[in-house]
Amino acid sequence: MMARQMHLGVFVLGTGNHIAGWRMPGAYDSFQSLSVVQHIARIAERGCFDLLFLGDGLSAGVNDHPSFTARLEPITMLAALAATTTHLGLGATSSTTYNEPFNVARQFASLDHLCGGRAAWNAVTSSSPKAAPNFGRNHPPHEARYRVAEEFVDVVLGLWDCWEDGAIVAERDTGRYIDGSKVHTLDHEGEFFRVKGPLNVSRSPQGRPIVLQAGSSEPGQNLAARTADVVFSVVQDFEEARAAYASLKGRMPGYGRRPEEIAVLPGVMPILGRTRQEARDVLEQLQSFVTSTNAASMLGNRLGMDVSGFPMDELVPDLPLPDTSHGFAKAMLSKARREIMTWRDLHNLTGAARGHWVIAGTASDIADTLQEWFEGGAADGFNILPAWFPGAFDGFVDEVVPELQRRGLFRTKYTATTLRGHLGLEVPVNRFG
Repeated sequence: MMARQMHLGVFVLGTGNHIAGWRMPGAYDSFQSLSVVQHIARIAERGCFDLLFLGDGLSAGVNDHPSFTARLEPITMLAALAATTTHLGLGATSSTTYNEPFNVARQFASLDHLCGGRAAWNAVTSSSPKAAPNFGRNHPPHEARYRVAEEFVDVVLGLWDCWEDGAIVAERDTGRYIDGSKVHTLDHEGEFFRVKGPLNVSRSPQGRPIVLQAGSSEPGQNLAARTADVVFSVVQDFEEARAAYASLKGRMPGYGRRPEEIAVLPGVMPILGRTRQEARDVLEQLQSFVTSTNAASMLGNRLGMDVSGFPMDELVPDLPLPDTSHGFAKAMLSKARREIMTWRDLHNLTGAARGHWVIAGTASDIADTLQEWFEGGAADGFNILPAWFPGAFDGFVDEVVPELQRRGLFRTKYTATTLRGHLGLEVPVNRFG
């Protein structure tokens, strides 16, 4: 039996995951450059990472994170990366609220063919209402968005199954190109979608693309337990993370799945230094770049409310969960209560990593913490959020990854060619096969 090993993804924002990371010396300052993302992908493959992930949004605000305001459409970017990477998984967000299942199924199946079985779809419900006017719609409430998402994901999975393996026969002697007995219509008729199928893309190289999700609400956890391969979680506290991990894994048998069929990857921003003091100094330098305007905009998005009117040194009160992202709001508000934080503290937390977990220290310190969470039942790996690129990511790959490898916690070379292989997942059975 091989020892259990971590899975590592990198969350890419060209200007850095810290809201002001682009202001660090030598940092990239664009998320609209193919060469920037290609360089980040090369670093990730050098570190034997499982996955490179591009989030997405469908609106822009001049006071938002710079990579939220000006970014390229992620499927287009990943299609370009498919030609310049060999092993790295390529994942991107696509909304279930502002898309059609056939289009999403076709895009990610196409990407999976282009990259030889390394594609992943992050199914999100688009928590921010700012996208709605761009589509001429009203933004649905949380519960309704998840009802749509449940059906949307089922339709996409069904479309990916419409072609069996071996459906393209290309018999030169007979002239038969497709074995029609291995191509099926879906004929889906549900509450929100009517989709006939089949998809006009054949069976994916890895059976079907990997499904990523990040929901932490009750319906989000149920959807993930039923359909996800990887779950990105928002964490601030070990015990809360361990409880959420156990809750998700505990739901899976109810859907006929084994707990090891989902990898839970908390998001973490590591701040690395040769000494602990140097790491703290780096974090302080980053935080000195944060302005009240951009931090307030990000915090307002996370909490689903305008926070600009609250006195900065007033304690954060008990607030209800918003109709936006439950994961971020739950983690941040829980931390605020636990640590008796002011609004200024919460602004700084959001400016640092958009509500994600930040750890600062030496390579050994960071490896210790990641090992504790991995072995303590809180994570199957981590989605790394470098504060800026390329320097902060280079540092993690050159110093922390070797430390994890020395401890036997992470691979020293790729042993598979598909993302499904990196994750140790079997090719799913085709429902029509």
